[in-house]
Amino acid sequence: MALIVQKYGGSSVGSVERIQAVAKRVWLTAKAGNSVVVVVSAMGKTTDGLVKLASDISPQPSKREMDMLLSTGEQVSIALVSMALQEIGQPAISLTGAQVGIVTEAEHTRARILHIATSRIEKCLSEGRVVVVAGFQGISSSEELEITTLGRGGSDTSAVAIAAALSAEKCEIYTDVPGILTTDPRLVPQAQLMKEVTSDEMLELASLGAKVLHPRAVEIARNYGVQLVVRSSWTDDPGTVVDSPEPKPRSLVNLEIARPVDDIEFDTNQAKISLLRVPDKPGVAAQLFGEISRQQVDVDLIIQSLHDGNTNDIAFTVMSPILKKAEAVASAIAPALRTSEQETEEAEVMVQQNIAKVSIVGAGMIGRPGVAAEMFATLAKRGVNIRMISTSEVKVSCVIDSADCDQAVAALREAFEIESDSRSPSHSPSLPLSPDSPPVRGVALDMKQARLGIRRVPDVPGMAEKIFGTLARNNISVDMIIQSQRCHVIKGIPTRDIAFTVARVDAQAAQELLQKATAECGWGQVVLDMEIAKVSIVGAGMVGQPGIAAKMFESLSEESINIQMITTSEIKISCVVAENQGVKALKAIHTAFELGGEEEFVVPGQSVNS
Repeated sequence: MALIVQKYGGSSVGSVERIQAVAKRVWLTAKAGNSVVVVVSAMGKTTDGLVKLASDISPQPSKREMDMLLSTGEQVSIALVSMALQEIGQPAISLTGAQVGIVTEAEHTRARILHIATSRIEKCLSEGRVVVVAGFQGISSSEELEITTLGRGGSDTSAVAIAAALSAEKCEIYTDVPGILTTDPRLVPQAQLMKEVTSDEMLELASLGAKVLHPRAVEIARNYGVQLVVRSSWTDDPGTVVDSPEPKPRSLVNLEIARPVDDIEFDTNQAKISLLRVPDKPGVAAQLFGEISRQQVDVDLIIQSLHDGNTNDIAFTVMSPILKKAEAVASAIAPALRTSEQETEEAEVMVQQNIAKVSIVGAGMIGRPGVAAEMFATLAKRGVNIRMISTSEVKVSCVIDSADCDQAVAALREAFEIESDSRSPSHSPSLPLSPDSPPVRGVALDMKQARLGIRRVPDVPGMAEKIFGTLARNNISVDMIIQSQRCHVIKGIPTRDIAFTVARVDAQAAQELLQKATAECGWGQVVLDMEIAKVSIVGAGMVGQPGIAAKMFESLSEESINIQMITTSEIKISCVVAENQGVKALKAIHTAFELGGEEEFVVPGQSVNS
């Protein structure tokens, strides 16, 4: 007999008829011999209505009273679902977050789960009852036993956390779309259903705006090896399976605030090639990486930072054995990369050997601004200078001098409490891909970011920590981080530009914080661009396939879309483009990778990928 956790969103329980349909589905699952825990959200637009009531009473209601108010929405749902189950002969009991033992931080409106006391759930299940739990809420660990809510995606988070605590066979997320789609069907009606996706891919997609699953829920699933299934409430179709690798043993205490980093990876077999002063215009990246692809040169990291005048720099890393081949390709194409036909100066090719890539890895980094800053601070304390930075939702990588690799790895293991005596490269567990897995799973568009650039940052250890530590202490999360390869010497000190993206709501505050630090830290102007969009491709199958980046860049070039920034990880490539070209970029890339189908997807509700 399997233990299954099922979660139903607000639209799935939005009326009496829908609640009865949910009850029937749950009853059939239990009738098949399964123990079932059901987690439900508030009915339909109930939460929106409660928020409006509060705003009618007070323009700034206290967070405590908002939690008290909003937690009532789920209590209505669980009582009605339990009644519906009992009416068709299925024993059931409704429990609030507090009654079920979901213990959280004492943080109103955005609490994280510390642990779940499962004894009451287990007792009810042993009695043959379906347990219907109020999602989105818990009770604080403080003496006051405050009611708390978990914030956006809280019901997903509740469901997956309960599944982890109970070692459930799977956690089914029922929603109003058939599963995880290749992109936002409101922008690309030809978006198609993915039958399966890895948790790492889903973390990237969820963090890029795919609203079917919240990143916190995926993080818990990955950390504890919970299989997720995203299905439609309206059909019996199988939906999308989100699989996680076998997890490392970890405590269920401090469930959402346990250590954010699981492993330290490093690779000393790398070299870097930089092309300086390439034209800042559409088609340059496509031209360069198209030729690299045709020569079967496999590239690891790719970065393109802030433009300098009408030119930019592009850098990439390769494995040392193919450095000469990669350098030959770059040198051959450099003469063609000029700012104009009349321009005589071609792009400059720079090669750096004896470098290493050091990475921190872990799903717990999501939404924790201080993790990357702690990495940078740890390296700075050891006098390790960072040559390149690449970020994703589950990994932050820094390129450093290979001579510094051993001490960097040791320092990072100590800082993040990672036990390992190995001196060989380590790699996080990953799921084997089926032979027919597409290299690119999905395409995402983020229109809610802004770009900040800091000119002339001294190229010395500790600068990255000063920048991102300042932001982390003010609870500002950073997404893309890119350091330019071009060096400007000012008063005998080498400097480089650093660019990064943040949520638009944090952009002006971030600019003000960094401008205040300008005199103390010795960097130049802090520039802000609010009119950008970030378009990304995600897929575990792109590893070892040189042509993927080239195809993405070429699809943008064909639409005359200029790439303003590039950053990559093993399973993601992101490009910053002008905001007004974001949707066109998404459509072009989705078409290029043949992710669409002949039939158009009709959006039935609001909970879709965006």
